[in-house]
Amino acid sequence: MLSERQLEVVLAVVYEYIKTGEPVGSRTIARKFLKGRSAATIRNEMADLEESEYLYQPHTSAGRIPTPKAYRVYVDAILRRQRSFPSASEGWIKELRERRKDVEEALIYATRLLGRITSYIGLAALGPEREPVLERVEFLRMGHSTVLILLVLKGGLIHHKISTLPCDMTQEALDELSRRVSTVAVGRSWGEVRGALQAYVEDALERYAESCRSALNEMDGLLLEQPFQFFTGGTHNVLGLPDFSDLGRLQTIMALLEEDESIGMLVRSCSTEKGLRVTIGDENPELNMPDCSILMASTIAGGRKAVVGLIGPMRMDYERSISVLEGVLGTIAGKGENGENGESAKEVHR
Repeated sequence: MLSERQLEVVLAVVYEYIKTGEPVGSRTIARKFLKGRSAATIRNEMADLEESEYLYQPHTSAGRIPTPKAYRVYVDAILRRQRSFPSASEGWIKELRERRKDVEEALIYATRLLGRITSYIGLAALGPEREPVLERVEFLRMGHSTVLILLVLKGGLIHHKISTLPCDMTQEALDELSRRVSTVAVGRSWGEVRGALQAYVEDALERYAESCRSALNEMDGLLLEQPFQFFTGGTHNVLGLPDFSDLGRLQTIMALLEEDESIGMLVRSCSTEKGLRVTIGDENPELNMPDCSILMASTIAGGRKAVVGLIGPMRMDYERSISVLEGVLGTIAGKGENGENGESAKEVHR
């Protein structure tokens, strides 16, 4: 748990490092941010924060740079603040609003817009016109830790898959899992119920929590196989960022953006059904993007799930990026009409 003074130091170091890209020293913090504190006091706090893995010192005589742990503290502080919808006087809002009637066109334009404004990579996804609605769910034990997942959708479409769970579940436990999923999900769209389902299931099957999570993730895969459309914009922007001067980092991002399957995995991993999620560094190890941060915001537009996002370095201007991303999403969703400054989306996920 950070003390108030340590929190002030972390926020100041992250802010200054984002701005300059240079290691931050105690004198800089004392002079620019914490004027009532001595450089020696701040230096001691920075040493403690380095020990706690919030800061990192590249070499003995250098200042400190933030770790992903420090960036998370900084981003959470931004997300806790009430944020306003960008002013309707900004030209890009008008440009985007004019294209909103055609959701696909609006998202294509939004990716270019996000890239242009932030100098990062803009990303968007548009879900299928109709979300799958469950009519029947069954989990059948096939052997040790092996389960047949059977899903029947409205209209008669059947999905099934044999899956290996992290730990073995009895058929009785699987029947309870089926009953709980059915209680919440049958007759409703998967996207509508998915967020609330995990806690409800694990509440009764705490002993099998890991396997329940795995089973629900397998259901995600089966039900979200319906194709998304993906759009990107501003991919050339990363070429000019010093954070991506390393060829290996650059190749990782470019390879991910070349295939819809990879983009789909990124969207599913880093977005929520509704609201904003910020993924920093290796918080999602599946993506193998430890030097990047990913911002994703989701809404419903034209009856379809719409996702807009940004991919950039960990040393991202989070405050500006979050504001622009929420402004783009709000415009697509029809918020902030008539020049009003509505509050930004309250739903924030980690």
